[in-house]
Amino acid sequence: MFILKRQDVDIKNVQHLSKDQPIPILYYQEQTFRLLSVFAAAQEEEAMALWRDLTDNRGKACVLLEEPERFSIWGKIRLDEVVGQESDANANRPAEQSLIQGCLLILQALFLDIEDLLGNKQADLFSKDITGVFSQWRFPQVTSAKAVNTLLTMDPLATQVPPWEEHHLLRLLEEMHRLGKDSFGNANFTERLLDALEDLPTGDRKQFLAWLQNSPHSKLWS
Repeated sequence: MFILKRQDVDIKNVQHLSKDQPIPILYYQEQTFRLLSVFAAAQEEEAMALWRDLTDNRGKACVLLEEPERFSIWGKIRLDEVVGQESDANANRPAEQSLIQGCLLILQALFLDIEDLLGNKQADLFSKDITGVFSQWRFPQVTSAKAVNTLLTMDPLATQVPPWEEHHLLRLLEEMHRLGKDSFGNANFTERLLDALEDLPTGDRKQFLAWLQNSPHSKLWS
């Protein structure tokens, strides 16, 4: 969409509707953008490649911001989607499909890791624990152990994914990290689970990793 310099824009922190911390919002010509990804100054080519993929191939309205010490990519949003005052049409809107698919791939990889390394008994325990998470936090379309088993075995790229919202995905990432750490005794499992994202198309994988990097749980999965 645009390549901009820092002097071209105004960046302010606003309080997110459902998060404790403020988030940066970029203002440009009466349009608002939310931070998607950050690159070091030496990663100009990577930043340009992701920005072009998002704008040219995926039809996203994004700006690439060039600063002295970094490059950053910002996606166009409506400000009321972030700070509240949503219209009925935007309330309870599902997250992007690639984000849901990515979380499901990580979930399945964690289940298989536990099954392969710790055995069927531990895998069954994990299945029960994650079923409790889905029930406690009222994840749509996951109302039974059978439905959870389907999630653990289906192909997220070939099957319709449940209409989870972003807050569901953030909760799932947090709980998967907790259960994985409880199962393995440490957090060394995260890197190999992220390898499951290789099944995503390149653009979707980059989008998921950029979203994860800027999520409240980025440190858990770094």
